[in-house]
Formats: sequence, structure tokens, C-alpha cells
Amino acid sequence: MNNKVHNFSAGPSILPEKVFEQASSSINNFNGKGLSILEISHRSKDFIDVLEEARSLAIEIAGLDKNEYSCLFLQGGASMQFLMTAYNFLNENAGYINTGSWSTKAIKEAKLFGNVTEIATSSDKNFNYIPKEIDIKDIYDYVHITSNNTIFGTQFHSFPKTDCPLIVDMSSDIFSRKIDFSQFDLIYAGAQKNLGPAGATMVLIKNSLLDKVERDVPSMLSYKIHLDKDSSFNTPPVFPIYCILLNLRLIKDEGLDNISKRNKIKAELIYNEIDRNTCFSGFSKLEDRSQMNATFNLNEGFDGEIFNSLCLKNNISGINGHRSVGGYRASIYNALDYNSVKLLTECMQEFESNN
Repeated sequence: MNNKVHNFSAGPSILPEKVFEQASSSINNFNGKGLSILEISHRSKDFIDVLEEARSLAIEIAGLDKNEYSCLFLQGGASMQFLMTAYNFLNENAGYINTGSWSTKAIKEAKLFGNVTEIATSSDKNFNYIPKEIDIKDIYDYVHITSNNTIFGTQFHSFPKTDCPLIVDMSSDIFSRKIDFSQFDLIYAGAQKNLGPAGATMVLIKNSLLDKVERDVPSMLSYKIHLDKDSSFNTPPVFPIYCILLNLRLIKDEGLDNISKRNKIKAELIYNEIDRNTCFSGFSKLEDRSQMNATFNLNEGFDGEIFNSLCLKNNISGINGHRSVGGYRASIYNALDYNSVKLLTECMQEFESNN
């Protein structure tokens, strides 16, 4: 049995080995300074260089105009962004497309600041699909969507058209595919899926959106203040940002086109096995399946404990589904190797042959 652990966790999730190696080295001695990355000052030139390069790379990878967009690294995860986006931009009425647990939570927070219109929802089918042909007629302060739904395994493969500012929670599929990022006015993403370790949140914001802030916003929740202070209004999460920088360098070197192709191949491998295998059934609608989180259930009459033991024997970790869906969830983020996905499909085939 191979000793490698195959990590399918929904997050915090797998990162490239090279990131682990470089980050580990920096813990002992960062940039030959004799100091750990964990103890250097966030005001030091060494960290300012890290921060500036990470922000610049994020804008570049997204293909955005550096004169029109800015990058922030904040704390509090996507959950804080549920609050911040509404606090800053919800003046009268905002439109939300509800496709799962995270967008439901975003709606809850937004209602503290103004009227929220649920433009469309897939709650009638336990969020196993993405609403289609969404006609956004009204003028909202902004429209909010969640691009990928980790719990239910659905993903927007095309995005709604609107004349309103479009805000997207891209926590679980940021930089996993080639898309037009300029169609969004604000993108936020918790780092712990495809970017880096937990503790940092990346925000890409169109500078002109800040003109729409009409209320007084507390300093810690103000995008303007965080931009004015270069993501250092308070002590930023130094180590997570450094790890994000290391990963962004790798993403730039590989390119989103190649990353898209690789992720598509991995997704097709697992979904083809789910559809072929008589023991399993997919949860989400075929046309809305996520390339990041494959959700599936064991068919009636088969023993889940036996399949779980088989996965454990092969060092497959983190595939239990969320309690609201049950079954299994294979998170196949950027850093997960094709061979790990292949091993999971082989376990599914072995389980089928034994039954």
C-alpha cells in the first residue's frame, strides 16, 4: 500500500508540494535574514515586497487592468465578505441568486443593511442545479452570486448578464479555470481551497465601485480604508499571504488555460465513473456539475461502511459528504493529482466488483 495520503477534503485543502517545501524553509529562515516568516514585521520591506508581488500577480492572472482593479488580502473568510459587501454597497436593494448554503448565509447578512431580492433560487431541489435564463430586469445596488457550491457540487458555467455591479463569491473555484474576470465588479475568495492556507481572503475590486459607498462604514469593514492602507490597516496574515504568493507564482507559470484543461480531465474521470458504476449516483444535475466538488451517493442496498473501509485502506481522505447532502464529496482542487482521482475511481470499481 502506498503511504501517500490522497486528500479530497473540501477545505482547508491540498496545496502543491513545492509550496509546502518553500514555506517550510521560510519558517526557519526567510530570505536569508535569520528570521522566520512567522516573526518578520509586516512593515518590513521583505513582507511589503511579498504583499505587492502577490497583489500584482493576482491582478495579472485574472487578466484585469491594474489601473481599474485593486487586490486586497483581508481576514475573516468569505463569511466576513458576506457582511462587508452589503455594509459597503447595499444602499436600498440588492439582488441575490441563491444556489446553496453559502449564498443563503450571504443573504442573511445582507438583510441587516437593506432590502434583499432573491432573484432566483434552486432551493426547491435541495440546490442540485443552477437556475437558468435569469432575467435581471430591476436595477439593484448590486447582484451577488456564488460561482461554485462546495456542499452541493454545482457550479456556474456561464454567468448572468446584468447592468448592475456583479459581485461573486469565488472561494472554491478561484483560478481553477479560464474565464472573463472583468465581468465582475468585486470577487472575493477564502484562500483555503485553491489559493493557500486558511487565514486570508483575497478580494479583487473594481476601483470605481467604491464611488457607490453611501454610508459611514467602520474602519475594519471599509474597502476604502483597506485599500488606502495597502491591506495593512491591521496586521495582515503574513504567513498565509506568503503561501498564497508561492502558489500564485506556480499558477502564473502553468497558466489558467492549462489548469482548466487539467481540472476538466480530472472532473471527467470521476464523473464518468459515477455515471458508469451501478453502486453510485451523482447528486447534482449533469449540466451544472462542479469541476471542483464532485458529489455522489451510494445507491440503496450497498454497505457504505465497506466502501469507507476500502477508501481508508487506500489512504483516501476527506470524501465524506456534507450532512445536508450525505453521501460523498470528492473535492478535486487545482493541487490534487490526477493519480489520486484515478485511485478513487479504482476503489469505486473494486467496490462494485465485490458487490
